[in-house]
Amino acid sequence: MELAELRTHAAAILDEVERAVVGKRDALELILLAILSDGHVLLEDYPGLAKTLIARSLSRATSLQFARIQFTPDLMPSDVTGSSVFDQRSAEFDFRAGPIFTNLLLADEINRAPPKTQAALLEAMQERQVTSEGETRPLPQPFIVLATQNPIEYEGTYPLPEAQLDRFLIRAGIGYPARADEIELLGRRLGRGEDEVMLSPVVDAVTLVAMQRALEQVHVSPAIEGYIVDVVAATRASRQLAVGASPRGSLALMKLSRAKAALAGRDFVVPEDVKAIAAPALAHRLTLRPELWVQRIRGEDVVAEALASVPTPPAEDVR
Repeated sequence: MELAELRTHAAAILDEVERAVVGKRDALELILLAILSDGHVLLEDYPGLAKTLIARSLSRATSLQFARIQFTPDLMPSDVTGSSVFDQRSAEFDFRAGPIFTNLLLADEINRAPPKTQAALLEAMQERQVTSEGETRPLPQPFIVLATQNPIEYEGTYPLPEAQLDRFLIRAGIGYPARADEIELLGRRLGRGEDEVMLSPVVDAVTLVAMQRALEQVHVSPAIEGYIVDVVAATRASRQLAVGASPRGSLALMKLSRAKAALAGRDFVVPEDVKAIAAPALAHRLTLRPELWVQRIRGEDVVAEALASVPTPPAEDVR
């Protein structure tokens, strides 16, 4: 697949999803960048801001098999991965696949499940496989996890450990819609006469995998490679952090930058691509010093300081 075709497909996917999600083009594009980069997404925002709707709409527009898990304190790992059930007719154990065997998995309110169940996702998210009862089973391609969590309600929750947060390619928020967009949302609902928005498939799973592979055509110059490494290294040197971003953060920054360049119609990455996705790619990978929590310093603030401290490569070096 050529990059021009990738850009056409991506625009069509965003246009179709925007029929259901009004006024959130930037957030939708960011999530699509992660999907094209074959990465997982953590959606962290208040209830009622279309997090579940976005996941379901993206699955319909891309023809991906969709499954949803509502995480609760009593959810067991086998409820996610599946388990073996004894069949009395054959006198054998048959494996019943869990909801994780899908293309697009919505892990709703992931921080409400106990750590043992959260850990059941770790191997699947990183290795694209599930090991159960001594047997390893591959997951279908593509396999994307969209997890959600509420940033204001912590009673009865289990915060995600750093190892699990690092598995997410980006952490994104949706935000409240603008007044005009919310009025349009109400008008669309009145116009169609029902709650559900029927979306049409734009691409299939095979085409989406081809779009992911097409990103390998996007060139990353040595100057951009150095810029990415320097930005990530700047987070490690920050006095506000106990732990900076790992090399996995550098890889995430590069993959997302290539996707950003492709959607902008370029076959090469420029520093603006890196800057545009640095905060969603790196902020959740940073661990603030405990004594700074009361100052309400966010990971996004540290990333902004890192970008400001690292010199931007000259344009001629980028080309």
